[in-house]
Amino acid sequence: MLIELQPHNLDQRKLDQLVALLKGGGLLVYPTDTVYSVGCSLERPDAIEKLEKIKGIKKGKANFSIVCSNLSHLSEYSKQVNNQVYKLMRSTLPGPYTYILEASKSIPKLFSGNKKTVGIRIPDHPVPLALVELLGCPIITTSIHDSDGFMDYPSDPDEIYSEWHQRVDAVIDAGAGGLVPSTVIDCSDGNPVLVRQGKGEVDVLT
Repeated sequence: MLIELQPHNLDQRKLDQLVALLKGGGLLVYPTDTVYSVGCSLERPDAIEKLEKIKGIKKGKANFSIVCSNLSHLSEYSKQVNNQVYKLMRSTLPGPYTYILEASKSIPKLFSGNKKTVGIRIPDHPVPLALVELLGCPIITTSIHDSDGFMDYPSDPDEIYSEWHQRVDAVIDAGAGGLVPSTVIDCSDGNPVLVRQGKGEVDVLT
């Protein structure tokens, strides 16, 4: 199923349809402020298992991130962060960053493994923010990659649908996606360390 959404004129009926899909354990390809990603509801362990399978990852070994709509989710899914990390996150989110934090006790239970860290994303894009708000919980997420190796991240929704429609329940067409992933910053030990230079500027660390 291919569903078109205008990012700055969201159709509530379509959003409700997509949220119902996520609540039912479905997988969804959706846009972010960086590249297109595939995800599911954090509250559906069965969907997380399906996501692991289509990514070829052993159960409990995935390094998926979670997409939140605001920083209020931090206390539930990560241990307390220090003032330096919180100020950095508050100044850059929503935005093209993934922050790796020390996981709360709920994260290992969700992934059937002994995960000690969690990646947090709050993308500056109206579609995922609206989906998370309506869903009432974060979306487990990972970027999608181009299978033919022509480019790292596919950006054309029609091509993405052609590649992914048999593996997921819906693909959102919100226009061309980006080609550069998020900047990843590891704050799990309390000191921000650059892991991957992506779309987000790294001068925020200085």
